Amino acid sequence: MTVTEKAVNATELEYTADEMMTVAAARALRGDRTCFVGIGLPSSAANLARTTHSPGLVLIYESGTLGSKPFQLPASIGDGILAETADAVISVPEVFNYWLQPGRIDVGFLGAAQLDKYGNINTTIIGGDYAHPKVRLPGAGGAPEIAASCGEVFVVVRQSSRTFVEQVDFITSFGHGRGQGERARLGLRGAGPTLVITDLGVLRPDEDGEFVLTGLHPGVTLDRVRAATGWELKVAREIEVSDPPTAAELGALRALRAES
Repeated sequence: MTVTEKAVNATELEYTADEMMTVAAARALRGDRTCFVGIGLPSSAANLARTTHSPGLVLIYESGTLGSKPFQLPASIGDGILAETADAVISVPEVFNYWLQPGRIDVGFLGAAQLDKYGNINTTIIGGDYAHPKVRLPGAGGAPEIAASCGEVFVVVRQSSRTFVEQVDFITSFGHGRGQGERARLGLRGAGPTLVITDLGVLRPDEDGEFVLTGLHPGVTLDRVRAATGWELKVAREIEVSDPPTAAELGALRALRAES
């Protein structure tokens, strides 16, 4: 539906912007696919997808758990519930050497502290240089390998001008570089980021790898998205508006969180 068509369809359900974002991200995970999951928002979305429309989704966490089926959201990759509910637990080197780097994982699901218009992700430093940053972030973990080797990468992140920047302060996880086929020239296996879902809308890359706004969540205006973007945002000719969360989706998501 178009923005005009969707504007007349109100919902009586109350939900937060984070819940809309998580539901939209979960909807993007369809079918019996393998998914390398980051903790936080990516884990919330992936587990919501698994417990609703995609029960065949295989969730893989960096700690070596294959096919985890947690009934609550894990606090970290070391949360025991991931191992207790997994189909198998293997070593961390085996996860990367056998599953990730050879291209056996369909989707990588990542978050970001900073994201630029080419989908490059920063989770390392903010401001200054590497030795003397204004803020030192948690770092890379397995994200660089996920961004390089998964079939494609979905990013879920809250949108603001501090997060969506013209150029990241540090490239932790390579997206599309500066665009125009840079991933292919570097010999990176995966397609890189193909979808960014925020609390405001949805973005997809154009043929040069620059992210373009293709969707808005209910009640969000284009001006609001532009104000929360640190570059001159390209907008698709036709903008879709997300369907609001259903009662079933909200119930499943809140149940996952309530157990945590």
